[in-house]
Amino acid sequence: MFLPRSLLSKLYLHLQSTRHPLSPPVLVLVALEPDALCACRILTRLFKHDYIPHKIQPVAGYADLERAGRELVGPMTESRGGPGGVVVCLGVGGMADIGTLFGLESEDEEENAVAGVNHNSFGGVEVWVVDAHRPWNLGNVFAGFPLEQETEVATTLVARTPAGITGGRIERAYRPGKGGIVVFDDGDIEDELEKEKEAYLALVDMPDVEDDGEDLGDSEDDDDDDDESDIQEPPVAKPRAGQKRKSWDFLDEDSEEEDDRPKQKRRSNSSTPIPESPQRPAQRGLISLRDDAVFSSDGLEPPSAAQPLRAPSARTLRRKLLRLRRKHEAVLRDYYRLGASYSEPVSSMMYSLASELGREDNDLLWMAIVGVTSMELYGRSSAGVAVPVRGSETRAPTGWMGMRGARIRQLLRDEVRRLNPPEVGNGRVLPENSGIIPTTARSPEDTSIRLSPEPKFLLIRHWSLYDSMLHSPYLFSRLKTWSETGLKRLHKLLAKMGVSLVQCKQSYAHMDMMLKRELRTKLLKYASLYNLDELVPTIDTDGKDRGGAKDGWGFVRSWGWRATLSAQDVGVVIGALLEVGKNTTASSSDPNGPSTQSQDFAAAAASVEPMSEEWLPRFWEAYDALEDIEALKAGLPTAQFLHKAIFTTGTTILKKKQISHLRAFRMCVVKDAPDSTLFHHPGALTKLALWIGEALAEQEREAAGGRLAQGGRGTPLVVASLDEKRGVYVVVGTGGGGGPDTAFGDREAAKRRTKEKEEKTKQKEEAKRVKEKLKEEKREARRRLREENGGGPDEEDEEEEEDDTESEDDSDDDSDADDDDHEADATRDRGYGLNRFGTAFQDVVGETNARVRIDSFEHCVVEVKKEDLGGFLESLSMKVVVG
Repeated sequence: MFLPRSLLSKLYLHLQSTRHPLSPPVLVLVALEPDALCACRILTRLFKHDYIPHKIQPVAGYADLERAGRELVGPMTESRGGPGGVVVCLGVGGMADIGTLFGLESEDEEENAVAGVNHNSFGGVEVWVVDAHRPWNLGNVFAGFPLEQETEVATTLVARTPAGITGGRIERAYRPGKGGIVVFDDGDIEDELEKEKEAYLALVDMPDVEDDGEDLGDSEDDDDDDDESDIQEPPVAKPRAGQKRKSWDFLDEDSEEEDDRPKQKRRSNSSTPIPESPQRPAQRGLISLRDDAVFSSDGLEPPSAAQPLRAPSARTLRRKLLRLRRKHEAVLRDYYRLGASYSEPVSSMMYSLASELGREDNDLLWMAIVGVTSMELYGRSSAGVAVPVRGSETRAPTGWMGMRGARIRQLLRDEVRRLNPPEVGNGRVLPENSGIIPTTARSPEDTSIRLSPEPKFLLIRHWSLYDSMLHSPYLFSRLKTWSETGLKRLHKLLAKMGVSLVQCKQSYAHMDMMLKRELRTKLLKYASLYNLDELVPTIDTDGKDRGGAKDGWGFVRSWGWRATLSAQDVGVVIGALLEVGKNTTASSSDPNGPSTQSQDFAAAAASVEPMSEEWLPRFWEAYDALEDIEALKAGLPTAQFLHKAIFTTGTTILKKKQISHLRAFRMCVVKDAPDSTLFHHPGALTKLALWIGEALAEQEREAAGGRLAQGGRGTPLVVASLDEKRGVYVVVGTGGGGGPDTAFGDREAAKRRTKEKEEKTKQKEEAKRVKEKLKEEKREARRRLREENGGGPDEEDEEEEEDDTESEDDSDDDSDADDDDHEADATRDRGYGLNRFGTAFQDVVGETNARVRIDSFEHCVVEVKKEDLGGFLESLSMKVVVG
């Protein structure tokens, strides 16, 4: 079931009113990513304010999630003597079958009978799922609630749905406390999943009929000619009250019978089983096939007086039922195969919850800003993990999340203005409004959040201007700084700005004040000469941008005289702590000195333990750093080292032309590099892939005369990193940018639809003219025949009425065809530019003998055995990896 955005605070208010100090703690499961970590900070702040006991458990992947369900969630259930309670999933579980994964729905009917419980009761455990990953697992969205007792009358899912739930949607009348799975809707479920909801609910209560893969034909008219002597009833499986819901694998295109398939919950050849994603549990009810029942286009309906008394044969009913089921299954299969994407960040959702409760303040707002900014750093957009779209033809917002991302950023800017009113009364212009990047607080007690015209540099407040520009992914791709020519181009830009290499290699905080004041003006003057139009955000001469919106401006916060950091700085540091870990032996006195620091980091990286054993302790380091400014500052050298390694490795790959061109994507392998061990972590490898991918996209843009190739997208990229210690390759697949929510994608889709509509309209008009001509010829022939035979006017009226009826039927057929075309266009637009590496990886695993481990919540990340990489990539190159 899902909680609509309008009722966002309903469950929390119920939890607040029913909890007391002796209540079991709320279990919070958190993904190892900055956005989920920031959301956890917001939620736990609310819990502490309301004295709600809670426990935080980080999870690194599906194996950890399953272990948490077995060891932590299972003992909470009432069937095992537990008190029940609430489990909150932040950034995890959106694409998994939570009921099965956590063991809340037992497969053993006898065990349920002995325990005296219904397996759908969920043991009094209520799971809140707040996740930005898409697609949703539809079993969580439209089911996942405890059913009412089955009776002779109430046998279907709809009839046994608890009060206050309609079509999976929680209404105001819903009473929490009985357990279930609750998905927090950011608006997409109600706006976009209506067709999937109808298909899912129809399939849940549809009788089980054996499907032998026979050809049912394209029209239902074939059923009228069936042999009515076939009186055998279709085999219908009547489920018992405790029967386990079945799951269908919509990623399997085979036509095998469902019961003959292996019931495989996860697809993995490693020692750690990985849940396959996504799977939909289907709870089957019973619909009796009465002799007087007939099928409508949407399902079963009672007979009416206008219908014939003769009942259709059992074979006709079976064929119509199979046709209807296949239609609904195709809808769900298409949804799951659209590709991966991201919706609203979970930190933004948690801040919305705090706002509904009236608890918003600067601390919570800052957590939301950092979480949203981190999504951009990891390339998580409406097109999945993909390079950002830059240099659009118009001023429409592009990049992270397209138009939706622009709206979220604008809402955050409005919140900053509301909670941090500007200084008034002294008449002076604030430095940031004059284009200067703020590097210090306004006073020793200043902890405010400000808007800042941030250039696309990296860690500029904590690095020199030269290093900040050199390690910027934007300048890396535009100036091609991986080559000697690109470095000369960078030096020439600095020379034209009047900044010497000696000055720009000083710490930015200690640069000459006049240079810092004029930096923005000089960047604006010379940026267009080097194809750097988006290097700095816009600003008007009066110190205010268009309408005060400050499009493209960043966020900065001060902690008194101790530090001033931007949201991007914090996101970079938190990400580095999660991916590399805090280095306690490296000297932080010289942040630019790589010698001893590189050795220490390399030694630490070389001793990594498998997966979560090493990653989980890093979570707490990053978690503490979010609210400890000294710990955050101590992580700056870690972030600098990681991005130096990304720059060095990316430069080596591009310089030595180690990128292979395969059929569907480009491919490169990271191995034998000085810092290659750092890229065993999927997050660090993803950053490297995005870094290289943006450079390749810029090369393609130049080759195409300044326009993006492939309809607004770059070429997809696959990057693999060899982990010799474990004998596996960590593989990540990034999309080429674009996506359905970007301005470019919207324009291209609109142009395509307009062109196709014009062509169809012309074809219809031509066909209509031909029909009218034929109709007139038929009328003239009938008229001559009547005159010869002496026919009357009644016959003429009757024949004209038949012609009109035929015209109406033709119009109805055209209308139905238009509706089908509209649905097909909508499906194509929804899948435009989406990252499909996840489904492609699943397909390759099913077709080959490659040993692949799929454990990451990012389905575009897998682990492949060292010996199987060649065959895996060969098969993958034949798949569609971007929509």
